[in-house]
Amino acid sequence: MTTGPTAAAAPADRVNHGRVVVVSWIALSLIATPLVAIFIGPHIPPGNATAQGQGQTFDNQVMTTILTPLLCLLVVFFVYVLGESRATKGAALVDGPPIRGDSRIQVLWVAITSGIVLFLAGFGTYELLKDGAAGGQGPNPIAFPAHHNDAFEVQVIGQQWEFTYRYPSLGGAESSQLVLPANTDIAFHVTSLDVVHSFWAIELGVKADANPGVDNVAFAETRAPGTFHVRCAELCGLWHGYMFNNGRIVDSKTFQAWAKQAQADYAPIAKYVPKYAHTYLPDPQRRAG
Repeated sequence: MTTGPTAAAAPADRVNHGRVVVVSWIALSLIATPLVAIFIGPHIPPGNATAQGQGQTFDNQVMTTILTPLLCLLVVFFVYVLGESRATKGAALVDGPPIRGDSRIQVLWVAITSGIVLFLAGFGTYELLKDGAAGGQGPNPIAFPAHHNDAFEVQVIGQQWEFTYRYPSLGGAESSQLVLPANTDIAFHVTSLDVVHSFWAIELGVKADANPGVDNVAFAETRAPGTFHVRCAELCGLWHGYMFNNGRIVDSKTFQAWAKQAQADYAPIAKYVPKYAHTYLPDPQRRAG
């Protein structure tokens, strides 16, 4: 006759563990989800410097809100299992109820995950096309903002290891710091003089690869004046980590004054620089223009 805790008969378990987990999960989700959406969601990057950045913040808020109940399910499940299935000293070792092959759980899991994926695919596509993508769309964009024909053009030229900005409406004048007028549609034309770079204006919500010989177009609609950060987001050589600076969004009056000064500073060297074009051949000194 065999004795010992491993041979003890399993006691009848009248607790519906699945129901307890589901009810606890729903209760926690109802509390946590609105808290996350209200107090954390609005502070998710990139921010409100542009209409596209504001849209991305909203998109991230939606995805975080959807993720919160899933996280709550994991927390409830693990806490419940650790609490209910913890073996005490001398107690019988009892397996929990098997769920392998349970068609109800399988169907529920496939339905929920498929629904989330399909919703996010449709939602993401709509949001991407709604206001014109702030990511590079190549030389022939398919998603345009409403007033793209009147957009203020800025060319972003990547080179080891800095960005140069040219303004065709200012006679091709260039600057080492990106300055943009507030409340204005902007069309970025991103290219490179040497290797592959990536123009990432963080708070603007703009990111576009800078490829040699390619005009990569991205759009943004600026909001109120402020400062934003620009970084290279593509490993481009030894000093890639130092390829960053700040940009500014300024009011109309300030921009007009800055533009006048930029044209005056550019005038003495204008005859030595190539005319504005969407792409350039590499210069021996790797300078734009």
